[in-house]
Amino acid sequence: MVIDSLTGLLTEACQAPSPNHDERPTGCVPELIVIHNISLPPGEFGGDYINQLFTNTLNKDEHPFFAEICHLKVASHLLIRRDGEIVQYVPFHLRAFHAGVSIYRGRSRCNDFSIGIELEGSDFTPFTEPQYLQLTKVIEALCAHYPSLSKQQITGHQQIAPERKTDPGPFFDWLGLGQALGVSLPAVAQLEPEQDNRNPTATDPDQRSCS
Repeated sequence: MVIDSLTGLLTEACQAPSPNHDERPTGCVPELIVIHNISLPPGEFGGDYINQLFTNTLNKDEHPFFAEICHLKVASHLLIRRDGEIVQYVPFHLRAFHAGVSIYRGRSRCNDFSIGIELEGSDFTPFTEPQYLQLTKVIEALCAHYPSLSKQQITGHQQIAPERKTDPGPFFDWLGLGQALGVSLPAVAQLEPEQDNRNPTATDPDQRSCS
């Protein structure tokens, strides 16, 4: 797999550009990979609803659950579908709105310094072999391209936001992924609030209710 240095795009991915991103703060580079799961409607796979959510085109009338989430401005950098297809929404060098209020090893605002990868799935269903194969390749490509990333710095949404989130959930095979990458996973988040003198505002992406 190849990441274009100019665009921050994975050449093997289908591109579905999302508006739900902005520039990373000055001095911030990708240092953490966060794994998520998502299915729309919940527990159902396939279709275009995830793309619609991440591109702000989800129709609230197509399913009762969509009325609860259609207002969210969220997106991960990548989605890996059940068959292994990869969809990219946000260039890697930009800040995607995927983690929400979160803390990793004393640092809050994980969106600032992380890359978010969604797996099409749920907390109640095993993920597929094609997903793990593609995830491993993506992580290797990211770590090769961005010296600031490390295979040891990979964790789940539930680790960095344990009071809000449960994904990627109990069926995610951290042991298998760690063995494939030669590391022990997930990385421990060690939740300790940092001293942050900034005043969060309603427009702060990390104050939103993210996926």
